[in-house]
Amino acid sequence: MGLTYDAGGLVAAERDDRRMWTIHKAALLRRELITVPAVVLAQVWRDGARQARLGQLLAGCEIEVFGGKMAKAVGRLLAASGTSDLVDAAVVVAASGRGDLVITSDPHGLSALADTLGVSLRLHVL
Repeated sequence: MGLTYDAGGLVAAERDDRRMWTIHKAALLRRELITVPAVVLAQVWRDGARQARLGQLLAGCEIEVFGGKMAKAVGRLLAASGTSDLVDAAVVVAASGRGDLVITSDPHGLSALADTLGVSLRLHVL
């Protein structure tokens, strides 16, 4: 069991949100696995020269590949939910598969997708 960061978590770190950095540093001290799905990173990453804080955070994270198996699971979830937010669906599929706590700023879409998937998703709202 570890942490999964959604886009809200990455944006909070980039904005130097103390709550986010406290969570991140504590997880590193506990040697928890911290995962960022690649699609979440793609949604947030723009210019590495201007995103030094984000780069610092990512140094302690595992970037999860979005491969064929994940793409199919996410596609099935999107079809079942009647929604189209690929990134939220990827966070739900990935985090629920590991039992991770999701660090987010917008729990509503994630909760609805977890309900559709029939899983309990642990959320920490920033």
